[in-house]
Amino acid sequence: MSRNHRLVHASPEHVWDVLSDGWLYPLWVVGASRLRDADKDWPNVGSQLYHSVGVWPLLLDDSTEVLECTPGRRLLLRARGWPVGAAHVEITVEPAGEDTEIAIREQAVAGPGALIPRLVQDPILKWRNVEALRRLAYIVERRP
Repeated sequence: MSRNHRLVHASPEHVWDVLSDGWLYPLWVVGASRLRDADKDWPNVGSQLYHSVGVWPLLLDDSTEVLECTPGRRLLLRARGWPVGAAHVEITVEPAGEDTEIAIREQAVAGPGALIPRLVQDPILKWRNVEALRRLAYIVERRP
């Protein structure tokens, strides 16, 4: 399982506000090119974001569902991105003094992506999530 973390110069509440705004998802998630819709109760368990992956005109419509949520602290998502498959993505938010540490753990769980050996899968997911955390930090630290 790939694990990345980043220190963000903002409060955990501010980080959670960004994570709770499903419409910001394609701004920080690498591969998500647009959001088509978001359930009004995002990020409650069972709620979904309906996004597209890829680059226009080769876009595939898919979704991400909340499997578990501890408000202000943790999200466990099932992110779908066919034809690659689906992944479990855990996002945790921990206070670190006046800052916040955000961690992302991701593992392919279905489809062709799950058949890729971890030795190959983990470095790809690590690179992807380093960029995702960088984008998320930019949003969090610059959002009023």
